[in-house]
Amino acid sequence: MKKTFLFLIISIFMVMCTHGAIAGELEPVASSQVVRYGTLESYPQFPSRVIEPRNVTVWLPQDYKLGEPCDVLYMHDGQMLFDATATWNKQEWQVDEVLGALIAAGKARRCIVVGVDNTSNRLFDYFPTRCFEQVPREKRMDVDLTAFKGDEYLQFLVQELKPFIDSHYRPLTSMEHTFVMGSSMGGLISLYAMCEYPWVFGGAVCMSTHVSMMFPDPNFDSQAWSEGLRNYVEANMPNPGTHLLYMDRGSVELDDTYAQAQSKMDAMLKKCGWNANHFVSRVFEGHKHMETYWAERLDTPLLFILGK
Repeated sequence: MKKTFLFLIISIFMVMCTHGAIAGELEPVASSQVVRYGTLESYPQFPSRVIEPRNVTVWLPQDYKLGEPCDVLYMHDGQMLFDATATWNKQEWQVDEVLGALIAAGKARRCIVVGVDNTSNRLFDYFPTRCFEQVPREKRMDVDLTAFKGDEYLQFLVQELKPFIDSHYRPLTSMEHTFVMGSSMGGLISLYAMCEYPWVFGGAVCMSTHVSMMFPDPNFDSQAWSEGLRNYVEANMPNPGTHLLYMDRGSVELDDTYAQAQSKMDAMLKKCGWNANHFVSRVFEGHKHMETYWAERLDTPLLFILGK
């Protein structure tokens, strides 16, 4: 208990120091991306002391007024969220269309979306670092653990980016109003974020989550690491009934390879007491591992975490 309390005090102190250094220095620039609902504000190369800078884009709901009591949703792969004309594959999550329509219809609470771009180190930034603790030593001896930057990435989100968003936009700041979302590796880091920072994130949305932990590295035992992930989650998840967790997958191509690992994850969570009020796991038949399909079913997780 004393150790936990000391950690919280140190974390708060670090957040305050970082907030003072960053919040007063940044001003948004107009985004070149086009949205149907709401407005976008961009922060090119948002600075960090712990990880390489990256672009951050903030979506504000229609007729947003500074300081209004909005929830906040942090989303990974931020460059893929709003405008297909600006993405590498000409696909997008359609976040502004889907969430904007739900808010306009009175089905979802008003929410600010903070899109955090990935970088060329995406795989390592989104890797749930501490899973190695649950992997047998002989199964991780030849893996370069120093390459995994999931802890640093979450430190950036929690200690640098969130204090800036809270100060600049003045939304609701408690964990009941703060969520994190991503797909594939972004799904992994979202799950990891709720485990590592349960007092910050009240819910996680993990779409087409890479629970199989399959990587093109001959030294990487995917089965051992997938089991390690599951054991880590079991040991570190918040108490059932206090948070929201949404997971899903498609049934075609890469998403189909997640079936066994996701089923084991689902069974473990249910065994630990996570019921349908706080945990949802869905399979979407015919859906592939791409933004077009995440956009098609995006309303489902948004209503789960933000529904009125």
